[in-house]
Amino acid sequence: MKSFRVGLNAHLLSQSQSYRQAGVSRYIHGLLDYLPLVDPTLDFHAYLGQSHDAFLGWTTHHAADWTSTNPAGRILWEQTVLPGQTQRDRLDLLHVPVNIAPLSHHGALVATIHDLTFMRFPEAFKPERRFYQTQFTRCTAKRADKIITGSGTSYNDLVELLNVPPERIALVPDGIDPRLARASQAEIERFRAQKELPERFFLYVGTLEPRKNLPFLLEAYALACRELPAGHKLVLAGGKGWYYEAVYAAVERLGLSKRVILPGFVPDEELALWYSAAEVFVYASLYEGFGLPPLEAMACGTPAIVSDTPALCEVVADAGLIVGTGDVEAMASAMVSLDQDFELRARLTHASLKRASLYSWERTARETAAVYRTILGE
Repeated sequence: MKSFRVGLNAHLLSQSQSYRQAGVSRYIHGLLDYLPLVDPTLDFHAYLGQSHDAFLGWTTHHAADWTSTNPAGRILWEQTVLPGQTQRDRLDLLHVPVNIAPLSHHGALVATIHDLTFMRFPEAFKPERRFYQTQFTRCTAKRADKIITGSGTSYNDLVELLNVPPERIALVPDGIDPRLARASQAEIERFRAQKELPERFFLYVGTLEPRKNLPFLLEAYALACRELPAGHKLVLAGGKGWYYEAVYAAVERLGLSKRVILPGFVPDEELALWYSAAEVFVYASLYEGFGLPPLEAMACGTPAIVSDTPALCEVVADAGLIVGTGDVEAMASAMVSLDQDFELRARLTHASLKRASLYSWERTARETAAVYRTILGE
């Protein structure tokens, strides 16, 4: 059997602690960890930033000498340096895991398009970012031999908004890091003391940006606080994205400065502890291509309340509480119910663990490798 050369542009791992070190970063990391394990006959090449070490089973190439930790530097590297590097490495296939491929790449191409938020909610993006994402993603979708996406929602959007033929789309759900499991009670208590967290708090993990609908979540929490214990808190954990100022303004406007904790970006090694220490995970996003944070929380035994956007309904199913997008009273009522109803919380904890067990990075990698094999003619 021929040893095909497959490259993965993993350069977004070089980003700083920002919105890019979120779901897409964990997606890339999951592929880097598991692809060589599920298909060791492929010759894998990872294209990484300068600050990252080689991954087991991958031949690693670094970026150009200029800095690429900022978006402009990274985009310039991807569009000018990467195509030449892939040619020199004689790749049989290039996989771009976050929407956009080099315009001058002419070989076999797989692209993962996680979502089309910039087309569904253009007002939530800065104009220059919206233009870049829309135009370059559209070009990539036309040229890719196969497009991978994680949910039926994104699958339908690719067909409707980008006119991608269904036969060129592969539905491959994201996975969950096996390290994301419920921490022991002793670990939770040490973490709670270290971070000065209350005994009971709701948790959100994700970027602070418009589509996450955080001002709405804060309004619902303010309403729920009428029935929640005085020491109860809401933790909004995540890096600052674009237009994040609205979140801080809502905290002040609603008089929640003593009830809301904003710890900033949460490193991967702390995620399981944050999820495990929380009483409930809350996620009121307006739109998602998959919905990894609620699933990760569920893997740690923390029940989730999510908005009824299609992808979140698809991922969470009946293992969590689903409320109407924009229905403040319903969200507040769900918060109070899960805080006060121990039997409901216990039932959803059990259902959450069962639901989360269906997702793994090994499965994601195996199905991704199968896509490669299809294009490579095997």
